[in-house]
Amino acid sequence: MNVSKSQQFILVFLRILIGWHFLYEGLLKLLSPSWSAKRYLMSSESFMGDFFAWLSSDALIGMVDFMTVALLLIVGLTLVLGVFEKIGILAGIALLTLFYLAHPSFPGIESAAPTEGSYFIVNKNLIELAALLVLWVFPTSKYFGLSQFFSTPKSASLATK
Repeated sequence: MNVSKSQQFILVFLRILIGWHFLYEGLLKLLSPSWSAKRYLMSSESFMGDFFAWLSSDALIGMVDFMTVALLLIVGLTLVLGVFEKIGILAGIALLTLFYLAHPSFPGIESAAPTEGSYFIVNKNLIELAALLVLWVFPTSKYFGLSQFFSTPKSASLATK
């Protein structure tokens, strides 16, 4: 795929911004001893409300909280550093899908979760998910990221065969 230098820069910039957002959210939750996903999950009024209520049960909430923070940090680090980018993107898409489905912007569903405005179907979770899909199609770690240090140059790999 032929991508210009300015397109590469913009795609890498997008990856780093999204990574920073995930990393920051993970750090905030990690450093806040009172944070829990319980209220967010219990307030879901979507068609999947029973599933999110189950996740917020006393038996599961500790694991859900741990996994949320861990995945936010992993996604953030993989995207900021440009290493294991595909794994980070998949985990980010999974998290954003769950966040969206817990409180979708569907007409007739009032969200108990705080929002920055009123949305109609499309909200920031869905937009960030779409941006991750762009990054899936245009892997940017080959332009800028730590994965460059772990990959074998084509000429060296051909010489060893």
